[in-house]
Amino acid sequence: MPLFLTSTLSPITLAGPPVTMTDSILIHNCTLLTTPDAPLIADGWLLTRGDTIAAIGSAADTMPLPETTRATIIIDGQGKLLAPGLINAHNHCAMTLFRGMADDLELATWLTEHIFPAEATHVNTEMVYHCSKLAAAEMILSGTTSVADGYFFEGEAAQAFVDSGMRAVAAHGVIDFSAPGVPDPAGNLEAVATFLDRWQGRNPRITPAIFAHSPYTCFAQTLQGAKQMATERQVPFFIHVAESSQELEMIRKPLGTSPIRHLAALGLLDPQTICIHCVWLDDEDLSLLAKHQAAVVICPQSHLKLASGLAQASAMIERGIRVGLGTDGCASNNSLDMFREMDIFSKTQKLRTLEPTSLSAREALRCATLTNAEILGLEKTGQLIPGYTADLILLDMHQPHLTPCYNQDLLVYSARGADVQSVIIDGRLVMRDKKILSFDVDDTMREVRRLAEQLPGALH
Repeated sequence: MPLFLTSTLSPITLAGPPVTMTDSILIHNCTLLTTPDAPLIADGWLLTRGDTIAAIGSAADTMPLPETTRATIIIDGQGKLLAPGLINAHNHCAMTLFRGMADDLELATWLTEHIFPAEATHVNTEMVYHCSKLAAAEMILSGTTSVADGYFFEGEAAQAFVDSGMRAVAAHGVIDFSAPGVPDPAGNLEAVATFLDRWQGRNPRITPAIFAHSPYTCFAQTLQGAKQMATERQVPFFIHVAESSQELEMIRKPLGTSPIRHLAALGLLDPQTICIHCVWLDDEDLSLLAKHQAAVVICPQSHLKLASGLAQASAMIERGIRVGLGTDGCASNNSLDMFREMDIFSKTQKLRTLEPTSLSAREALRCATLTNAEILGLEKTGQLIPGYTADLILLDMHQPHLTPCYNQDLLVYSARGADVQSVIIDGRLVMRDKKILSFDVDDTMREVRRLAEQLPGALH
């Protein structure tokens, strides 16, 4: 008997030329969630070829391909749900080292008295590589297949993502004071250019990008130079903006304007600009974001923990602004579980508006998949249809907190990262039966614990 409500797909669809099963995965006897809004499909199956979804079907269809029995890997999905991999649109992965180091502080104190000093002392190539790899492990284990990262020594982070098997938009940091790897801020854009030279076109799973820290840590000419470089190189441009009331005053006092209006005046807002946080916006700010088609990424858990406020996400979506979802770094969350993020994202918007229909579970799921893919420029990612990239997660639904299952709203309000059993990224089985196959996670944790011994208060 099927575990979930029954539905059917249209007949089997193939993408591309006839399939040769020399490098393929067949997942069958599972429930399929193809897109955030589509009905669940009982007794479904999915076939990959190389890095691509080759075909999908249900028990109502016949599998007309004798080659399917010769798939490289065959997975019985009884009691499982197959869904698109989640996408984390904002993270500082290497900050796993600082998880729990400075909790329960207001944003300015947390950043200037704890995080910036810790970064100045402890961030180096070794730290960024191992700690980014630890973040990759946490994300893979909780069903995230792609991440947008922003940090220093970003080449080391990019290599960690390559070695872990993750897909990543890796953005090199820009800031106008001495930073890890860039001791003289006069060379900050040169360092970014070197990073882009190294990583553009190097690996199909890595998209290099630029991350300007914020309008209060970067001079106007630096922001314009970074944006110009992003435009010329055709890479995404990220910036923290309007995160706190303190930031609002820092911009308003000298400039007499808001952080968003400051960016607009500098010519930084366009469809390739991704504004992170955007908690403190007024109606004019919202109009500017919509007019210039700039994207926004909300990090609700981080906003709650730092008491930054509640972003007007539902109002942004109503205005046609693309709104994505991210976790932020471990130092201000402290989890990288996107299931938890979707849940709190929807519920805080209901609380903000006192309207239970303000931001639905389906919308939260869409933000964490299709919308994030669109914002980050990850083409053919975020849904399970033939011809799309094979980034998939398989959840174990045979659990009390996931019983019964009527529809995919359960994934937002009841599921958690620990329910993910297997993960496929780019057509490669990266995790099976909760065991990461792409690298030694225990070895990575040992390396991060060793690095943590240099910080005060760490348990050895």
